[in-house]
Amino acid sequence: MKELIEYIAKALVDHPDQVRVTEIEGDRTSVIELAVAKEDLGKVIGKQGRTARAMRTILNAASTKLNKRAVLEIIE
Repeated sequence: MKELIEYIAKALVDHPDQVRVTEIEGDRTSVIELAVAKEDLGKVIGKQGRTARAMRTILNAASTKLNKRAVLEIIE
């Protein structure tokens, strides 16, 4: 899961070296925190949150396959 979000985020931003992804795992739920450079925050969120929503949809599809639940948090 972590690698998936990191791959997508690095493809979107201008400063891929500043992309940080951390995963906090529970028994059934994982929280994935995504931090990017301040100037790249808009690219990751997208217009009206569409890009962030799409990333969450892909993450939900991948986590459902593993019988888990994943939550994406974008850190400022």
